[in-house]
Amino acid sequence: MEQAPEIHVEELKKDEEFLANIKRLEVECKEEQSISKGYQLLDAQLIIEAPEEEINEIFTFIVNAAFDALAEKLSTAQTFSMEHDEERAAARAIYEHGIQLYSENNQKGAKEIFLILSYSIDKSSLKDAMLLHAAAVMSGTSFDDFIEKYVDVSKVEETDPLAFFIQTFTKSIPDMFSTFEKEVALAREEIRVFANSQEG
Repeated sequence: MEQAPEIHVEELKKDEEFLANIKRLEVECKEEQSISKGYQLLDAQLIIEAPEEEINEIFTFIVNAAFDALAEKLSTAQTFSMEHDEERAAARAIYEHGIQLYSENNQKGAKEIFLILSYSIDKSSLKDAMLLHAAAVMSGTSFDDFIEKYVDVSKVEETDPLAFFIQTFTKSIPDMFSTFEKEVALAREEIRVFANSQEG
């Protein structure tokens, strides 16, 4: 396997082209309200070890813009397209927020995020993975146990643009649904009730 080229942080901090690129991304992501450019900016700032408040500001922008995008999708009865960079970035930000809530043991908040993603994503395999996340939370499974017992990280395709979402498990999705049969049924019912309320 080829070694990734070593990044010289101190050199990048003085690289005028790299720094100009960061400034351009800062302007563009604000002007365009672009979440995907927000992530590019975040990656660049993390590489040069930017101050924590700058990193937090970008995080806040990404999450707020993502929830604005979600509200827009729900109000117009549309779904997030996983083929579209901007919509994929919005779903990723909401998902990462859900994972953070789950890891902090905020089960109610995490469950709601995973259910809403299962409802609002257009890709069926990812919808199922989000439903499974919600079912695991509803079963009382801790985040650490979920990762340790049910997630198979060895199957993750790093080049997959959806690799940020956990969707590789120790068993097939139907078998995983059987493991959490009661919770999956409850999760599906919650989504059905929510879908009906959106149509009303």
